[in-house]
Amino acid sequence: MIKAKWLHHLLLVVALGALVLAWSALAQERAPVDSPYFASIEVVPGIDPYARTVHGTVFDDANRNGVLDGDEHGLGGVNVSNGREVVKTGADGGYRLPVRSDMSVFVVQPSGWRVPTDRRFIPQFSYEHKPAGSPKPMRFGGMPKTGPVPRAINFPLAPSVVKDDFNCAVLGDVQVYSGDEIGYARDSIVRELKDRTGAAPACIFALGDLVGDDLGLIPRLAEVLGEIKVPQWWVQGNHDYDSDADRDSDASDTWRRLYGPATYAFEVGRVLFIALDNVVYPCGKHDNRNGTRPFCVEYPQKSYNGRFTDDQMAFIANLVKATDPGKLIVLGHHIPLVGFDNAKEWAHQTDNAPELYALLEGRQALDLSGHSHTLENLAPGESYNGWKAAVGVDKLPFRHLIAGAVAGDWWGGDYDVAGIPMSLEGDGSPRGYVDMQVRGLHYTLDYRATGLPRDKAMWLSVNTPDFRRWATTLLAWRAADREKRGPVPPLSVQDLPDEKLLTPADLAGGSWITANVWMGDSATNVQVSIDGAPFIAMTHTQEARGEDSRSGPDYADPFALERQLTVARTAIQSRSGVAENQGFIQGRQTRFPASPPQPQGSVADHSAHLWKLRLPQEIAPGVHSALVTATRPQGEAVRETLIFEVRPDRPARTFRWDKWNAFKDGLRVPD
Repeated sequence: MIKAKWLHHLLLVVALGALVLAWSALAQERAPVDSPYFASIEVVPGIDPYARTVHGTVFDDANRNGVLDGDEHGLGGVNVSNGREVVKTGADGGYRLPVRSDMSVFVVQPSGWRVPTDRRFIPQFSYEHKPAGSPKPMRFGGMPKTGPVPRAINFPLAPSVVKDDFNCAVLGDVQVYSGDEIGYARDSIVRELKDRTGAAPACIFALGDLVGDDLGLIPRLAEVLGEIKVPQWWVQGNHDYDSDADRDSDASDTWRRLYGPATYAFEVGRVLFIALDNVVYPCGKHDNRNGTRPFCVEYPQKSYNGRFTDDQMAFIANLVKATDPGKLIVLGHHIPLVGFDNAKEWAHQTDNAPELYALLEGRQALDLSGHSHTLENLAPGESYNGWKAAVGVDKLPFRHLIAGAVAGDWWGGDYDVAGIPMSLEGDGSPRGYVDMQVRGLHYTLDYRATGLPRDKAMWLSVNTPDFRRWATTLLAWRAADREKRGPVPPLSVQDLPDEKLLTPADLAGGSWITANVWMGDSATNVQVSIDGAPFIAMTHTQEARGEDSRSGPDYADPFALERQLTVARTAIQSRSGVAENQGFIQGRQTRFPASPPQPQGSVADHSAHLWKLRLPQEIAPGVHSALVTATRPQGEAVRETLIFEVRPDRPARTFRWDKWNAFKDGLRVPD
């Protein structure tokens, strides 16, 4: 009797438990399909130290718990990779791949589906296999021993509400070197994307240098960026590796432990995104065996090389072969394939870019990169002197975008009204991100400057003889030996007259309106209408037809250069006694004590996207309005107005004390 009663209670408890589980599963099944999907991959214990293959199942995680339950089914036709080979799952969702001695095993998120994320919205889609772990203790932890491959690695997926039309926020270098700089990222890019009107981006694609050498900042940065509540797909950059590694195969160990693979891919809509670590570090004599990489030197100094490894090239080839030819392929990596700012710098372009082009021949493609902290929208067919000699590229087969930087000029420059460094970049563009809008196979690329109106797309100014003399003097001083040039610059921004107030002498000496159109390319049409007259085409200072980069005051953006050549933040000091609160510190630089205002690190004395129009000498005195419009093949058309004056003489710049109440107050006796 007692036994029966006990059994009755047991059955009741089991039934109630089953009911709770059923309701829980039902609640999860009924969760909105666009709600967060927090789970991990399923690693099934049990090892075979002699296993030659790794296998598992890609499955529809109906209850979103990350576990392949008995009533859940596999998904066929999904790509899975070990970083070199790519296989498609069978009808039951099963896959099998060769075991490599050091590898990332990952699923390629297929269109119409999504991988789970952790609560920071870091995608969970890979397993890191490095049996012996890092070969030596690493400053930031490296990779622990993983041992042999597990019995199975199962990858959960859930349906996605994202279809063929979506937006992706493309982030150039966030590059935070310190806790303060994470705060700058929080108050700029995170706030900007949280406040964004309309639909949230379907993805964040961050193109490397998330941090600045201190990999211990990755967890906090991931959590801060995770507040955007969008899946964060990261690419590794040259400031994200283990700088104490002795081999390239170990330089990503901490990154892999804290984030995930350094090379992988994912699909959204009709787009295949391929994320690639193209930083070979350290590079040495073995990399320079044929003399083509003189920047690869031996210890004690270490350097890096922009290059895709043989394994990466095999992965790209295998993945492209396994991908529907109708998809758009978007490459994301840190070091540009080629660039305008570093057109003759072998170390800052990618050695085997031509081989990559060959793999993508006949495919619709777009290349995205970061690294140079410049915004460069390079159209198909464009070319600059230096590409051919450095990496063997003549003309671009498809569009390349160097996406600027969330950090701008490494979080430099004076503070803006929000307390964040203005940080204008070396091409004059502001800090910000690229808004990639995809509509099927078509895309547009617009730059969103953080802290500025959404439709702000250019700087307008006037280049005058006074500006050119001022810039020539300060640029020469900036280039001089710091120990010999003295602490006080010869000029400051206060020595520059109002450039939008012109005299006949200014017009006779050559003055022109400048338009720095941040996302401009050689196909961009920039025009200006002065006082309502018919529009006139402005002249692009770079044709991108194989010429050198043109630099100097004639090719500078006055708006940006005025702010870059006098940074007053260097002079800030206090009597607090705290040494690190005195003077100027930025990134990982050597500390300098408080000093007179100084130029910042990068200056806009050249740009791939600057247009100008010389003002006529006969323009009448008075106030004038110049309406500038810019239209691009892909991206929003924009317009902005510049107001300028022409006066017979330059009026006094400051308060006229000799005129104020002079007679009334008896300060001056009438003649």
